[in-house]
Amino acid sequence: MKLTLGFSPCPNDTFIFDALVNKKIDTQGIDFEVVYADVEQLNRWAMEGKLDITKLSFHAYAYCIQNYVLLNSGSALGNNCGPMLIARSPLQKEDIETSRIAIPGKMTTANFLLGVLYPKANNKEEKIFSGIEGAVADGSVDMGLIIHENRFTYQKKGLFKVTDLGEEWETKTHSPIPLGGIFIKRAIDSDVQHKVDALIRQSIEYAFANPESSRSYVKEHSQEMEDSVIEQHINLYVNKYSINLGEEGKQAVETLFEIGKMNRIIPENNLQLFM
Repeated sequence: MKLTLGFSPCPNDTFIFDALVNKKIDTQGIDFEVVYADVEQLNRWAMEGKLDITKLSFHAYAYCIQNYVLLNSGSALGNNCGPMLIARSPLQKEDIETSRIAIPGKMTTANFLLGVLYPKANNKEEKIFSGIEGAVADGSVDMGLIIHENRFTYQKKGLFKVTDLGEEWETKTHSPIPLGGIFIKRAIDSDVQHKVDALIRQSIEYAFANPESSRSYVKEHSQEMEDSVIEQHINLYVNKYSINLGEEGKQAVETLFEIGKMNRIIPENNLQLFM
């Protein structure tokens, strides 16, 4: 059978899926048709139910939960690795609510965190994540909410950290920050859902056991990223929660949803979050 699979070209995703899409493991008769896109584009497509399996921001999941369910494998959760607010001068947290802020998408978990932690910061402009540093540097905005590899590159461009929303979230909740996960359509047969979940886990375990194997595939899609940045990116975002959410990871996701509902950032729902 053939299933569409969407994920970003960022190193953490290509590292995770290399063995699966390049058939370094037995895919059990499933042919995966890969679609690469920025996470906010994937979020938008999920609202339309376009892909069978897709990377999503946890924020976006709340708005398409009727069609998708979270797999146990493939998620990006972690400690001290959240979205960061940056500026071109040393601004303070007190400046956040009055600043023009570039965000990487309305449905990103980054914007969710900004809404929870700084609810009065409403002067936002959506930009593709890779263009946010430039918008801050040229003064188009006062601050930028950066994700992915930009946390490793902003200082080289003379920009300054205002705050790490991931650190603030962890102080508030005492749990890791759920950033994105891999989701599959609820309508797909349960046996196939579990098979896909197991294959993603095998792909990650293969990548960890054979660290050189994915290098060319990751590099091909990493937009001329330096090797050191690629390595930091993978080390930060691919971890034990990526292999299997486990009880701690599931509790972190539940906490995010509870706080989101309490702050009226995401709608109420009674559907099961996990496969």
